[in-house]
Amino acid sequence: MNRKCTVFKTARFIGKRWTLLILLELYKGKSRRKRYSELKERLINITPKILSTRLKELEKEGLVEKRITADKFPIKSEYSLTASGRDFISVIRGIKKWALKWDKGSVICENRDCKHCEF
Repeated sequence: MNRKCTVFKTARFIGKRWTLLILLELYKGKSRRKRYSELKERLINITPKILSTRLKELEKEGLVEKRITADKFPIKSEYSLTASGRDFISVIRGIKKWALKWDKGSVICENRDCKHCEF
C-alpha cells in the first residue's frame, strides 16, 4: 500500500491501541473537558505513558485539544475533542453499528448511545 494513501495515513494513528477508546472517553458524559486523571481512571489498564503519548498524538493530529488553566494552583490540564474529533465520533458509531449487525457487539451496547455509556 502506498504510504501517501489517505486510508494508510489515517490508519497509522487511529489503529494504535487505546486511540479509539480515548476519543470515545472524551466524547462520553456531560462534561466536554476531561482531566488526565479522569481519563486514566476511566481507561482501566492503560499505562500513564501510553495515555500521555496517545493524547499528544491525537493533539498533533488535530482531534484533541489540550487546555491549560494556570490562573490558580494547581495548574490544570484538560482535554477535549476538537471539531474534527467530534466529527470522528460518527466513525466510531459506524464501527459500533457494524459490530452489532455482524454479532460482534454485546447486549450492553444494543440500545445505548456511547455518550451515555457507563460501562
